Amino acid sequence: MDDIKAYMETLGRAARAASRELARAGTAQKNATLEAIADAILREKTALCAANAEDLAAARANGLEAALLDRLTLSEKGVDSMAAGVRQVAALADPVGEMTDLRYRPSGIQVGRMRAPLGVIGIIYEARPNVTADAAALCLKSGNAAILRGGSEAIRTNHAIAAIIRESVAAANLPSAAVQMVETTDRAAVGELITLREFVDIIVPRGGKGLIARLLTEARVPMIQHLDGNCHVYLEASADMEKALAIVENAKTQRYGTCNTAESLLIDAAAALRLLPPVAALLEAKGVEIRGCPQTRALFPAAHAASEDDYAREYLAPIISVKVVEGMDEAIAHINRYSSHHTDAIVTENHGFAMRFLREVDSSSVMINASTRFADGFEYGLGAEIGISTDKIHARGPVGLEGLTCQKWVVFGNGQVRG
Repeated sequence: MDDIKAYMETLGRAARAASRELARAGTAQKNATLEAIADAILREKTALCAANAEDLAAARANGLEAALLDRLTLSEKGVDSMAAGVRQVAALADPVGEMTDLRYRPSGIQVGRMRAPLGVIGIIYEARPNVTADAAALCLKSGNAAILRGGSEAIRTNHAIAAIIRESVAAANLPSAAVQMVETTDRAAVGELITLREFVDIIVPRGGKGLIARLLTEARVPMIQHLDGNCHVYLEASADMEKALAIVENAKTQRYGTCNTAESLLIDAAAALRLLPPVAALLEAKGVEIRGCPQTRALFPAAHAASEDDYAREYLAPIISVKVVEGMDEAIAHINRYSSHHTDAIVTENHGFAMRFLREVDSSSVMINASTRFADGFEYGLGAEIGISTDKIHARGPVGLEGLTCQKWVVFGNGQVRG
């Protein structure tokens, strides 16, 4: 592709025109489109898995790391889940046009707010073919046009899913440019997309730290993003042993390559002798390397020494940092210093401490007695999610339909003029 700039502007112009048409689409039409997409995904399951097998073979040959291979894999069960996610989005209430806070003013006018689509959303993602369907479903239901730029490692799978979506959208008499896939893998396309302010309203990056860091430096279009996922589990002194073991095991070992996997474990000094050895033994039995503070190593000699860098790392691997802390103050201070403000959890039987943790931990999801792995749009009842936001403006945490809309003021009058 000789002229990337012209190509991306063509996509942007078509997306802007499509967004105007989508804003007029009714809920029934959008839902029917999503149901058709889900049906087609299941119908083409064999073809999708075959395309994914080709991507996986190429990725392994290129030495793609284990965490990215895990994200790239699309099994038959994964295809079923992808279709189920699209259907769940169809079943959700349509936020577009919702009016809230209507009230009369002394002048006689009625003032309120109405939800509207953001417009055109650019999604940049690596090694996650399910994002193609998730992002398309969320954007269509919220009345937004989408420009999708998947990673080169998933190009066959992404194009197969995108073809299904295009066919279903066209059959529903919605604009064909409502969902567009960037055909080139040239990195210059990303540079153009993130500066295309005339046509793109928001960028959602879903990828590694390198991608996000680049976009934070170069983007001129606003972003919904998080840099990494250094998630903590804090075992407070009153923590129930059974809950602690189950939550730590799930938060760390269910999947290593996700942004809501626990990377750091804090244990209250008052209960370290009771909690740390069995929890550490469980992790070791699961093949997890423990990097701990001196108190951790004293109670569990098999642990390696933790460096300052370990407490701030997102490992995406069977490694966890462990630190013994002197109570709530130190635990909260440690989390707010080293956390990526994604998801942090406390295991406790003390209601007061639990409420304090919720108030004082500065993260987009804060949990009591639950695994950090629940920080997910599907688990939160959002259908699918378009990403996780650790920002504090517009959207925070898993971003679903409502996060892809904005509010505008609406005024109802009956001939009033301002004096």
